[in-house]
Amino acid sequence: MRSSKRDRPAIGPAALNPYNPRRVFRHVPNLLTTGRLLLAGVFFALLGYYQYQGRGQSLLNIAFIIYLIALFTDFLDGYLARRWKVEGAFGRVVDPFVDKVLVIGSFIFFAGKNFIIPSPEAKFVVYTITGVAPWMVVVILARELLVTSFRGLGEGAGQNFGAAFSGKVKMVVQSVTILVVLVYVNYFAAHAGSGYEPHTKAFRDFCVWATVVVTVVSGLAYVRRALAVYFRQQAASAGGADE
Repeated sequence: MRSSKRDRPAIGPAALNPYNPRRVFRHVPNLLTTGRLLLAGVFFALLGYYQYQGRGQSLLNIAFIIYLIALFTDFLDGYLARRWKVEGAFGRVVDPFVDKVLVIGSFIFFAGKNFIIPSPEAKFVVYTITGVAPWMVVVILARELLVTSFRGLGEGAGQNFGAAFSGKVKMVVQSVTILVVLVYVNYFAAHAGSGYEPHTKAFRDFCVWATVVVTVVSGLAYVRRALAVYFRQQAASAGGADE
């Protein structure tokens, strides 16, 4: 009896890619990325409504869950895009854009007025309960702008300037710090003045400073890559001129 097409072994690209989804499912990674952008809007709305010892005390728990969901979708859309071989320009542009919006936006809120509390040591002196200072946000933002500029110049010149391992480590450290800060702030009143408070505050500060250090180090790694690309281009130009 003649075998049907379904019984025949796959050949060509289908054999190399057994996880070839239907056309309708190829948009799932992009939909997840778009959904993460919407989650970022909800996340920032919660942070914007929150006021320390004022309003929205329970909203930080919801914000914590939303950020976890956003992290999961970040992993899932990249995994599916690679698995199904449907990586495209939309994902390459929008995915890192959403990541930067989530991280930079979080730290901007953490250094803002909603998380400011008065200092018990000095009158008319305030500080952020998150441990995030405005200058730290400037460092994080400057690093992202610098790397984005380098990537644009490199790819415009035909050079591969994809994400480095240090950049992925930076994203993990930043995300962990955001989650730690949310937990610390939400339960600060419960352990303020207790024996646990110095330890939790020290851990919060460690995470915040680790974020700053990793952000700077990863930025320097991209600077080194950009300089290597520049010197290669100069050497190639000089070689072409000599010919």
